[in-house]
Amino acid sequence: GLYFESQQSSADFRFYIENHTRNPDDLSRKQVRIYQLYSRTTGKHVQILGKKVNANGDDGGKYALLIVETETFGSHVRIKGKESEHYICMNEKGKIVGMPDGRKQECVFIEEFLENNYTALVSAKYKGWYLGFNRKGRPKKGSRTTQRQQEVHFMKRQPKGKVNPVQEFRFTTVTKRTRRARRLKSNAKRN
Repeated sequence: GLYFESQQSSADFRFYIENHTRNPDDLSRKQVRIYQLYSRTTGKHVQILGKKVNANGDDGGKYALLIVETETFGSHVRIKGKESEHYICMNEKGKIVGMPDGRKQECVFIEEFLENNYTALVSAKYKGWYLGFNRKGRPKKGSRTTQRQQEVHFMKRQPKGKVNPVQEFRFTTVTKRTRRARRLKSNAKRN
């Protein structure tokens, strides 16, 4: 039955891809994670209070819990406050604002992983403009940011006391699948 199963799953996978590329708004294509963004400049966490966004949130504070929606393929994210239900967006002046509707391109950021374990978030719409906060925790204008500044460096963190590896989203599914297939093959030989 092994051969049939592998045929079956590749057919399912093909079906899955076709389905979801046809309908990009389909929810099941989104990966959703909950985490906090620790700011390198304030030593506190990004919080979305509504229209206002700052980096003065406490570890585990309700406004610091962020729902991060990622398209399955790629590093484009939308970041929503779990409590305020507003998204972090950057307007054409480079100002960081919380908005209730996150569908606009202004609310999409691209994750850039830096070699120092920090992550930077650059606007998908305004290239080269980053999400950043000054030492007081106030948002910086996107036009005044560069990737090298500490103000744009964040660390993703689990909420205090909650470590749920399932929420950590890594592309491990592929490697698991191949390992399992290999194990099945070696078992078959032994029998």
